[in-house]
Amino acid sequence: MYWKNISRIQLFTHLITFIIVLLISTPIFADWISLTGAETAPNIAEITVHDNYVELKLEIYINDIKHYEELIPDDWMTEQKDRPSLEKRMVTFAKNKFSFVTDSGEYLPAQLKLVEPRSRTDRFSPFAGMINPITRQRVPEAPADKRVLYAEIIYPFSHKSDTKNTSIQKPETLTIIPPIDDKGLQLTTIGFVIYHKSVPVIDFRYLSKATLNLNWDDPWYSKFKNANLKRHHKDAMMSYLYIENYEVRHEVLTRVKDMSDWMALELRNPDYIETDELEPLKQRIAQFLATKNSVTIDGKKLAPIIDRTSYVKVSLQGIKLIEQPQRLDTNTAIIGVILTYLVDAIPQKVSVDWELFSERIQQVPSTATDPAGPLSTFVTPDFPQHKWTNYLKNYQAPQIVTIAVDKSLSQMSVPIISIALLMLTILIFWILIKRQRLGSKVKYHWLALFVLGPALVIARPYGNIAINRPVTMIQDLTPVQATTLMQNLLKNVYRAFDFRNEEAIYDKLADSVEGDLLADIYLQNRQSFSVQQAGGAQAKVKEVSINDVILSRNPGNELSYTMNTKWNAKGSVGHWGHTHIRQNYYDANIKIVAIDGKWKITQLDLIEEKRIDPVNNTPENRALSKQIK
Repeated sequence: MYWKNISRIQLFTHLITFIIVLLISTPIFADWISLTGAETAPNIAEITVHDNYVELKLEIYINDIKHYEELIPDDWMTEQKDRPSLEKRMVTFAKNKFSFVTDSGEYLPAQLKLVEPRSRTDRFSPFAGMINPITRQRVPEAPADKRVLYAEIIYPFSHKSDTKNTSIQKPETLTIIPPIDDKGLQLTTIGFVIYHKSVPVIDFRYLSKATLNLNWDDPWYSKFKNANLKRHHKDAMMSYLYIENYEVRHEVLTRVKDMSDWMALELRNPDYIETDELEPLKQRIAQFLATKNSVTIDGKKLAPIIDRTSYVKVSLQGIKLIEQPQRLDTNTAIIGVILTYLVDAIPQKVSVDWELFSERIQQVPSTATDPAGPLSTFVTPDFPQHKWTNYLKNYQAPQIVTIAVDKSLSQMSVPIISIALLMLTILIFWILIKRQRLGSKVKYHWLALFVLGPALVIARPYGNIAINRPVTMIQDLTPVQATTLMQNLLKNVYRAFDFRNEEAIYDKLADSVEGDLLADIYLQNRQSFSVQQAGGAQAKVKEVSINDVILSRNPGNELSYTMNTKWNAKGSVGHWGHTHIRQNYYDANIKIVAIDGKWKITQLDLIEEKRIDPVNNTPENRALSKQIK
């Protein structure tokens, strides 16, 4: 009924809001950020299901402490008349306040391990305060008062009573019941996240009564009965195609444990990957994947290059690179493999023939990203081919353009024909004057003058020759010309790095850079735009903006300038479904010289280079940061 009664203005407003949120969310490293706002709820519960117990970490908002009176220490109470012991209070807490109930209907007992005052953990949400385009409600913000009561509580699966030993086996399900009143209404608002061992089962959500199905053989597949309670990165295997101007990349994210369906992992302990096993296993998985899921580009099956292979982890903020070698749990260990196919230009058709399906993996999310953006689908055993077709009708790949010297700066045009006609006109005029003095007839001379006058005008654009200006007459670049020139030269330099092959990069750089500076620029750019979060991948610069250029002429007989230039270079690299943004600021003295009719950079003295966060470095976010501080 809502959509039937909504006005056009309201519909337009919702649509605009939805688009704005999408635009704002796009550059945030393409990581998943929940719009529920649960991570900023007044109360936070972090729950972990271990082999022998459930661990609950609570942050209780200061105004809600009254609902958790059982946790307050005795020495905090001003009045302690007839107060039950902590043991009895925890029995009440486990049954009536925060309960975990097994599939057999038993309430797990609670043991308080730690309680103390703390400041709230900052779980900043970039969307707090905005309108959720789906619910049309404002995304809540965290309480201004950061004081919380922090408590750590465990709920063991086995315990001893006063009369007998009671053994509780690992439950198949756990029902979580938050604090409720006598009418069954929830007493407090709680944002929660739950892990089964090290696997996050959900992203941050609001807690209400919910039942969790536990898969003890493989916690990756533990899930809530409520289908709405799930994590964003839930798939054990994902496929990504990146179609770019000079390369096609097929990137695969796969959980190590699921690879055992197709190859022997050869681990000493099937539950863990030891640090000395990381590299050999990574190489074997990469070699295996390089022989599977063949890629066809414009009708040809090309051999892949194993570009990079990295261990990553799924967190509440998305997929993160594991930078330091560490012992990994096979339940959560994920490997990202990047296979590259070199092409001369952006292709017309690309397809992946997916082969890796198993009893559990019957659907693999597949995303193709081209210059227009990503398009997601999935492959199944019945439809195993992932296809991409080039529909970019007006797309043109960025080109490296030779920056020619404007000849008018060092040369001037001499109209030879016009000069000759002018001299002839002067000669005829002189003869005319002389004959008039002698009384001779001059009728034809006047006619010649009338013809030569228009001829001078008509002949002006023709018969010109260029001659070099004297050194003192060579024109300087205007500020606009200098800015445009530096913009074009720097664009050429960065576009050279779009090519895959080192030899091709040097060849393209040579159009705008001269001499030994080639190697320096190559190495400097490789270092500046390497994105460690993407496994060391190179961000490709898409935008170059000149902030300031101060021009000074170099002494000598040739066109040569030193330009103090300040500029920003913004690049991005997409990997494993993420877009990593890198933006750098530079201040440098750049010497340019006209060589064989082309402008070239011959010297670059870097004064300053610094990283700029393209997401957080906005007026709005800077103001917000000040408020938080």
